[in-house]
Amino acid sequence: MAYGDQPTLSVDGVEIPLLGFGTWQLEPSDARRMVAEALRIGYRHIDTAWIYKNEKAVGEGIRDSGVPREDIFLTTKIWVEHFTHDALLKQAEESAESLGTTPDLLLLHWPKPTPTFEETLGALNQAKDRGLTRNIGLSNFPSKEFRQAQALSKARLITNQVEHHPYLGVDALVATAAELGASITAWSPLAQGKIADDATISEIAQAHGKTNGQATLRWLIQNRIIAIPRTTKESRARENFDIFDFELSGEEMQRMDALDRGERLGDWLDPAYEWDKSAA
Repeated sequence: MAYGDQPTLSVDGVEIPLLGFGTWQLEPSDARRMVAEALRIGYRHIDTAWIYKNEKAVGEGIRDSGVPREDIFLTTKIWVEHFTHDALLKQAEESAESLGTTPDLLLLHWPKPTPTFEETLGALNQAKDRGLTRNIGLSNFPSKEFRQAQALSKARLITNQVEHHPYLGVDALVATAAELGASITAWSPLAQGKIADDATISEIAQAHGKTNGQATLRWLIQNRIIAIPRTTKESRARENFDIFDFELSGEEMQRMDALDRGERLGDWLDPAYEWDKSAA
């Protein structure tokens, strides 16, 4: 198997590595260096976006790594200013050109009320039909808009990439994804470092001889959530990848689940929409 023995999720016949490497806020030089190193470490899922301004560097890092392109799952995103039909197709072409390869997954970065979902989802499907991406999906869509988007999409929207970590549960979105035959991908899975000082996570991690970050990423992938941590440090990237040799118990998973306090670290949702209400 191209992804080795690391765990994957199969969505609509598409196999996605559960642990990926994110590139948000990475300067091009860091993105190129870290993507190459991440792939050498063993990561096989890379995430970027047009608005990160590092797609070209990500493509260079992929080529620098020496890992065959067909062994890598690559995601990028359409920025909100490019949601009209022509602008979306133009950006899809530009992203593929910058990356130097066709992405495996193209996402709409945030939901916007204008242009209409019909126009934007129609263009996103056209991008897939034209071979500008192999698959399509969403990012930062609440459940209501997630359902609306899938109803308007000819192709399966295979993931919804959202903020998710121990302090921000997404149970409603997970249920919606299951209902729609999709998946959830977690950005900021380590709560931008906040998990490092958490006593509960520390106790769980120490029981396994692991770090707080490793325990948190293990919690996510055991919940069948795709996680895309990012770092500028090769040592941290290696640490984050070293999560396949232990397993959290059911009780430990419940303790991690109980840390949810509805804490959102990055909220750029258009005021036309609102996030799912917490079950709590």
